[in-house]
Amino acid sequence: MIAVSSELRQAPSTDQEVADEATVSTRRSVLELDDLRKSYNGTPVIRDLSLTVHDGELLTLLGPSGCGKTTTLRLIAGLERPDSGTVRLDEASVTGGNFVPAEHRDVGVVFQEFALFPHLSARENIAFGINEWPEDERRARVEELLELVGLSEHGEKSPDELSGGQQQRVALARSLAPEPQLLLLDEPFSNLDVDLRVEMREEVREILKEAGVTAVSVTHDQEEAMSISDRVAVMSDGSIEQIGTPEEVFQQPESRFVAGFLGHASFVAGHVKPDCVETGIGCIPFDQINGLTDAYVGSEIDLMVRPDDVRARPAGPEEANGEVVHRRYLGPTVLYRVEIDSGDVVGCMHNHADKVSLDDPVFASLDADHELAWFPRGERKMADGGRERDD
Repeated sequence: MIAVSSELRQAPSTDQEVADEATVSTRRSVLELDDLRKSYNGTPVIRDLSLTVHDGELLTLLGPSGCGKTTTLRLIAGLERPDSGTVRLDEASVTGGNFVPAEHRDVGVVFQEFALFPHLSARENIAFGINEWPEDERRARVEELLELVGLSEHGEKSPDELSGGQQQRVALARSLAPEPQLLLLDEPFSNLDVDLRVEMREEVREILKEAGVTAVSVTHDQEEAMSISDRVAVMSDGSIEQIGTPEEVFQQPESRFVAGFLGHASFVAGHVKPDCVETGIGCIPFDQINGLTDAYVGSEIDLMVRPDDVRARPAGPEEANGEVVHRRYLGPTVLYRVEIDSGDVVGCMHNHADKVSLDDPVFASLDADHELAWFPRGERKMADGGRERDD
């Protein structure tokens, strides 16, 4: 039996992926972080963190509370000094002996609470950071930004006369006014209600792309990161677990942490046979598993499946291979948790009209139209907090 690496095996890149990577790599680097470290009172917060952000790119640092993403943002902004490592803006170091303070870094910041001046109008708030500009240029820039963010008719209103979404757009316009080479967004949508949050994600991405701005955003919200980003850097315990497009990190996670953090994920035990992987939900062919070849025949692996990859239908005792152990109604959909005969637990997402009841015997099978990620056999995380079992 072949020994399998502790990392997920990746399939060779497609021609399109290679072309996309080549396009990104030829762009000018606006931000480079090399081996950053930061500790507070002897406790490491950032550990050997490196990444590059290219011209015009919107990259999101995504992770749970305490993972170091906000500290990373503060190191980029110049609000904190790293213990070691380098921050480069437009290829020039702004750390170490060349430390450049925040006010001289040509970096704009949109804060979580917007931080608008309550006694100034929207127009005056936007103009605040460019008061040293000639009056004609300043006025033209403010009007340009009011139009860009769709607030041309609201320039004289004070912040308390604007909605939450309008206040956010003013804060964004104010940060864009000095034409910074890099824009940082700290949890930019967390203070908005759910419906407005979704609307503003789309608007902010459109504004940034129209303005041609390079931006780094920070959030713990997976849906937000997926919807606004060109690339996502998933962080855990002060390090980056994976960087890639939203599709790459979701469909082909490189660690179990990434798999679980980006949504419900189940790990199904599999034995690699000559032509497929035998699992509790059927024998999965090689061409449906990312990077798996006959070189791994005889290996024990875990396949990652998400709730929309699996279907469960009521079945008689002779056909059934599992039982519904949990049901959660979510409005348009219902999330089921099915314990299959192999002992694994998988999540299944169904239309709300489907009739599958708690404790029903079911036949669970794969219903995915994409390649599945796989990992070496090990501790499995069950979908939606399902029961774990010892091997």
